[in-house]
Amino acid sequence: MRRMIATFLILTFGCVSLSFAQTSGDVFIKNATIMTAARGTLEATDIHIRNGKIFRIAKAIPPGAGAKVIDAAGKYVTPGIIDAHSHSMLSAINEGSLSVTSMTRIRDMLEPDDVAIYRALAGGVTSALLLHGSANPIGGQSTTVKFKWGKPVEEYPIDGAPAGIKFALGENVKRSSFTPQGGQVARYPRTRMGTMETIRDAFRRARDYQQAWADFRAKKTKVPPRVDEELQPLVEILEGKRIVHCHGYRSDEHLNILRLAEEFGFKVGTLQHGLEAYKIAPEIAKHGAGVSIFTDSWSYKLEAYDAIPYNAYILWKNGVNVSINSDSNERMRRLNLDAAKVMKYGGVPEEDALKMITLNPAKQLGIDKRTGSVEQGKDADLVIWNTHPFSSFSRPEITMIEGGVYFDRAADIQKRSLLAKEREDLEKLEVNRAPGSGGTPPRVPTDRIRGDLDDADRIDNR
Repeated sequence: MRRMIATFLILTFGCVSLSFAQTSGDVFIKNATIMTAARGTLEATDIHIRNGKIFRIAKAIPPGAGAKVIDAAGKYVTPGIIDAHSHSMLSAINEGSLSVTSMTRIRDMLEPDDVAIYRALAGGVTSALLLHGSANPIGGQSTTVKFKWGKPVEEYPIDGAPAGIKFALGENVKRSSFTPQGGQVARYPRTRMGTMETIRDAFRRARDYQQAWADFRAKKTKVPPRVDEELQPLVEILEGKRIVHCHGYRSDEHLNILRLAEEFGFKVGTLQHGLEAYKIAPEIAKHGAGVSIFTDSWSYKLEAYDAIPYNAYILWKNGVNVSINSDSNERMRRLNLDAAKVMKYGGVPEEDALKMITLNPAKQLGIDKRTGSVEQGKDADLVIWNTHPFSSFSRPEITMIEGGVYFDRAADIQKRSLLAKEREDLEKLEVNRAPGSGGTPPRVPTDRIRGDLDDADRIDNR
């Protein structure tokens, strides 16, 4: 049922998006208040979009014949929101069987019909970092995407985005609340020191693997090493070709991963969650890592008890690149309000607060040359808001990716009655009705019954 309705949503709302996205000619957004997230706020200004790029930003640009014109008078335009920690359009992505699962790839699990994508667009989110779960010290390879709802899955990953990988520390990794079932053996590690040893051991093995290939290429050895899918991504980290995004809460653990990275000569890209990062802000700034946090979500487990609402401010004040993420399909739709909170708690300036959900995560993900701010030459990933995006009354009216409209609130409202009717028709289908209300109970094919019918273990009811 869920997949049937999701498919209908793609066909219904996807048609709206695609009709706009495929409009020939240029697009003009007129008379907007533009919060650029890079060069201040521009009043009563136009944006000229050509071939999916921001071609020009100026006042009173005359639109050419046949151009698409969007009147944004009295409205605000911002860059598309970028969520630097998401599990949207994913399922079953916590491969917890091994301590190191760097060979697994989020790219293999993308689900383009996940309705969370459309809802994210309705909240102004255009891009996200999709991460493996946090069951392992070293998890799977991440994927950075644009939420191109209604498009083929191949169009979601961002071309040229640096490769990433998920690391994790703390309770999730050492499985403090996990009770092995009968016959199961508890997986190593079970302590914080075991977690660090696991990561260090993996990098030692990766360094040896890297040297083995170097020796072969230098003709010091004649037989090439066996390709190791587990160690190859770690070699890419050592060579600066893959970004580490490390889940964790406690400041001592995050300080440990920074020291370990310096021991092996690489830089951590982002400390994810980082609710205690304010305690080690100077050390983070010195290392050069970014931090991606919640604004005011804490105390949901013991690790999160030392969070404070001034975390973002203290990090920002120390020169750390801070982004605000969701880690949630629900919170993702309100990241604009999470950014507004850092103005209250510490007095972060408006543009710097906006950067925490736009340009800063773009820098953390290595896509800031393409997106994250409203600047000439960048992708036209834009959100048109009915009012100031930091207002509790704000809502996106239009969300654009590369000049194509992927969410249009007016079109959405028009389609709601059609969607309600479609859902009603689907629920009336015999296959979706309970047996007591006219539906047909599932049959057990006779060719699947083996042996005596009294032996329940011999019947396949799948």
